[in-house]
Amino acid sequence: MINRAILLTDGLLSTPFAKTAHGLIRGTERYTVVGVVDALTAGQDAGVVLDGHVRGIPVFASVSQALALAGPVSYAIVAIATNGGVLPPTMLTDIKHSLENGLSIVNGLHEFLIDKPDLVALAQQQGGQLIDVRRPKPRNELHFWTGEINRITAPIIAVMGTDCALGKRTTARLIREACGRHGLNAQMIYTGQTGWLQGGHYGFVVDSTLNDFVSGELEHALVSCWRETGADVLLIEGQAALRNPSGPCGSEFLVSGNARHVVLVHAPKRLYYDHDPAWGKIPSIESEIALIRAYGSAVIALALNTEDCSLDEAFAFQKQYTERLGIPALLPLQEGVDPIFPIIQSLINSAHAH
Repeated sequence: MINRAILLTDGLLSTPFAKTAHGLIRGTERYTVVGVVDALTAGQDAGVVLDGHVRGIPVFASVSQALALAGPVSYAIVAIATNGGVLPPTMLTDIKHSLENGLSIVNGLHEFLIDKPDLVALAQQQGGQLIDVRRPKPRNELHFWTGEINRITAPIIAVMGTDCALGKRTTARLIREACGRHGLNAQMIYTGQTGWLQGGHYGFVVDSTLNDFVSGELEHALVSCWRETGADVLLIEGQAALRNPSGPCGSEFLVSGNARHVVLVHAPKRLYYDHDPAWGKIPSIESEIALIRAYGSAVIALALNTEDCSLDEAFAFQKQYTERLGIPALLPLQEGVDPIFPIIQSLINSAHAH
């Protein structure tokens, strides 16, 4: 049980702001999650809070309770993703308690712990580390785009969404795992801090990378991964959405990352970007597919985020979109993603034929 860790969520576990925790609860190869500190949902199983599935990860009311009941722990992970990556002041208490007990803190926010002298002193005093995952790479470690991406012969699939916080990373992981069960070597390129926290070996954090080097870092991750793993198929974890005004993102994956195939994640009942009417209405799924086609890429499947849907509604939307679009509509959390496997196998066969 390596890298035993507790997750700090500051009462946000049952909200979308804890999507980093949600990813780690669903699975991580980098850490062994042994508990969550979240006073508002304490006493429950973290998986039940997340999606109703028992995962054997208890939720504790405090750091002290977690350390008393969860066994040995080496890390406390700041497992939230706030607007602008700001550290809520209320989290400092849990962070300090963790440091006082000799834990190292892993932080995925834009607000760096290493910039707080009192935390630096406490970490040094107690023997812990402060690990800021989103700290930008030094300039000499960044890569510029070269065109080497065009040598990759494996299909490249971007998992993109019609909005933020829809489950793009989770869908990409599920596709990778499904391919593995079918004997295919699928590799995933992470593009956010949670992907690294989950154990990703190839990738970079898009929103911590100087804009000039985003395309090059993406290319470098894809080329390195393909060469070193011999991947049959490469999956890119998408970020934000092509037309979300708060952070439009995705064209890089299609153009610089040469992703000619897309799995598009969509929430049928979400009407506005980030649920905010002031940000604008989310265009039709046909419009998004046409936009992706204009970049020279094809949507090969739809993955449905069924927020606010009953189970009957989820299956009804699945049937409706499959008939309407002529591509598989997946229900990743309800049924998994296995129906996409024949399509991926066919893309690989076609790549080999050429």
